[in-house]
Amino acid sequence: MLDNKFFPLVSIVIPTYNYANYLGRALQSVLDQTYKNWEAIVIDNHSTDDTSKVIDRYKNPRIKHIKINNYGVIAKSRNAGILAAKGEWIAFLDSDDWWVADKLRTCAEYFNYQVDLIYHDLEIIRSERKFFKRKLVKTRKLKKSILIDLLVNGNAISNSSVIVKKKMLEKIDLIDECKDLVAAEDYNTWLKIANLTDQFLYLPKRLGYYFIHEQNVSKKDISLSMRQATYKFLSILDNKQKIKLESNIRYLSGRFNYLNINYNNAKKDLLFTLRNGAFSLRLKSLFMILKIILR
Repeated sequence: MLDNKFFPLVSIVIPTYNYANYLGRALQSVLDQTYKNWEAIVIDNHSTDDTSKVIDRYKNPRIKHIKINNYGVIAKSRNAGILAAKGEWIAFLDSDDWWVADKLRTCAEYFNYQVDLIYHDLEIIRSERKFFKRKLVKTRKLKKSILIDLLVNGNAISNSSVIVKKKMLEKIDLIDECKDLVAAEDYNTWLKIANLTDQFLYLPKRLGYYFIHEQNVSKKDISLSMRQATYKFLSILDNKQKIKLESNIRYLSGRFNYLNINYNNAKKDLLFTLRNGAFSLRLKSLFMILKIILR
């Protein structure tokens, strides 16, 4: 059993904007943690709902409330939290997600190991019940080189599962605030950390919940952000690996165009992925191509 006084302070960074309906659940999951050596920093993008009232309700000195204008760039909010953090470890929690009570304690078991970043599985909860949809963000143990694995096989790391050493975030000059990276800034962050260290630890446990609802469904073509997130690392890949990465990006573009009924562009990208992508992406691409043909 852990004795918390021998374990470092964990700073929990929680960006939010008009999520008063969800924030209380996230904060309660932090207060319920069995590992007590933490602080929570809520970075509020000047919400116009009851966000301030939700935070004030807890009256807990370990919960800090910062207001900033992030101009639609959530990286600005996360960086404000990192800069305000006093902990040796940074844990990220989106304000519509939440954790199981022993999330921090389970991760803290490995703080004294040679590890720089810890991540785990999350259970998917949907505001609307949908059959045949995944119920678990089942990630994977990244293989070394971690950087190559992340580039070729895609992002395996969910933001609300991550605990990372603050010094690693400082070494990469925090999270990139480029607007072109929005929706892939977390992926870019893991890539930059992986460029410095292979000490990533995957815990094959469900230690939190990822909430999917109408407000957090992206209306953006994520392939553009993904291309921006990865282009600086292309030089380390061989041609086969570059094609695999391109297939991942083209799948996202194809799926976006498919959902937006731009079938001609969708078909081009999906055919590329069908020829070159990983087996799971080929199946998904084939399914959409058939629906386009048979529509």
